[in-house]
Amino acid sequence: MSITPPPAAAGLPDELQRRLGVPDAVVIGLGSMIGAGIFAALAPAARAAGSGLLLGLALAAVVAYCNATSSARLAALYPASGGTYVYGRERLGEFWGHLAGWAFVVGKTASCAAMALTVGTYVWPGQAHAVAVAAVVALTAVNYTGVQKSALLTRIIVALVLAVLAALVVTSLTSGAVDAARLDVGTDATAGGVLQAAGLLFFAFAGYARIATLGEEVRDPARTIPRAIPIALGITLVVYALVAISVLLVLGPDGLAAAGAPLTDAARAAGAEWLIPVVRAGAAVAALGSLLALILGVSRTTLAMARDHHLPHALAAVHPKFKVPHRAELLVGAVVATAAATTDVRGAIGFSSFGVLAYYAIANASACTLTPAEGRPARIIPVVGLTGCLVLAFALPLPSVLTGAAVLLVGASAYGIRRVGARRP
Repeated sequence: MSITPPPAAAGLPDELQRRLGVPDAVVIGLGSMIGAGIFAALAPAARAAGSGLLLGLALAAVVAYCNATSSARLAALYPASGGTYVYGRERLGEFWGHLAGWAFVVGKTASCAAMALTVGTYVWPGQAHAVAVAAVVALTAVNYTGVQKSALLTRIIVALVLAVLAALVVTSLTSGAVDAARLDVGTDATAGGVLQAAGLLFFAFAGYARIATLGEEVRDPARTIPRAIPIALGITLVVYALVAISVLLVLGPDGLAAAGAPLTDAARAAGAEWLIPVVRAGAAVAALGSLLALILGVSRTTLAMARDHHLPHALAAVHPKFKVPHRAELLVGAVVATAAATTDVRGAIGFSSFGVLAYYAIANASACTLTPAEGRPARIIPVVGLTGCLVLAFALPLPSVLTGAAVLLVGASAYGIRRVGARRP
């Protein structure tokens, strides 16, 4: 199958610069993941799975690994901005590329709003929406001035968050509140609950392939992307497992399910009152890191779709000095700021998970078409990834499924209308 090079590959003026190496790519992936799930998704996942929370985490990790492997192989072959939008277009056809891009942009816009609101909730609960909007504006400005500055800020944020989480894990595990029996899987853990928890926790893992959407800005993408994605995912899996286990040991499944802020509640249960403000600050910083990387990814997919006229072509412009898709970034920032001013965190998580699971389902279907010469992974990996994505998507709470399916239908309809209009003389 022929590969259609993006405009940048042809040396046109609207070209992004390859500035990111393996460490930068890993950090951007970590910044996308660490924070989103630990500070936002553990409690709703515990409400769904009960004592089966760790089973849900393990299932989400398996699906994430399959998705990461498929995405890495495809990103090495198609190192262009847009991620699965590009892979679906090249391997499955224009419609599937459009649907993947639509699912990503809409789903991740909801993620951006959730992360912005998390910042507001921890920084100033009484003015959460106002703080969320201010955070979006500030990070959009950082992204506007160049991807290297974004990578540097993300590196600082990841280091701070990992230090906070390490302090929480050590404090919890060495406290007198630990009860090993709280890790036992009881009769409250049902198959449906575990699947729903895995779908909600997938919200936390979905940032591992963020670097794939920045493929046009990575040095030596055939080497960098396949290395960076599994490293970022592996680090995140270890961190999530340690934090989830430590929180369960001190709170138990019921306490975690009832927690409004699980990690601060865990610090309080462990008798470490001094750690509570540190955890609250870490939560805000983690959400900022996730928001920064999310805005990066959404703007690059918007750029790729605009290049192909699936979105207004004016959004394909690249800033002559900063070499970023500045119009796409400004539009994404404006939409996210509006969403952050009008939505709530819990609804955004389920809606985001459905859209992103649909996105990665298309990535796995695309990977199934690769040949051994193109670096195809073992056939079982994209098959398990595709099946897992579909199962987890439809195991989510019913409102999330219905809303997500309706949004995908709108995207498919928009594609059909555009195709009909293109055929008219």
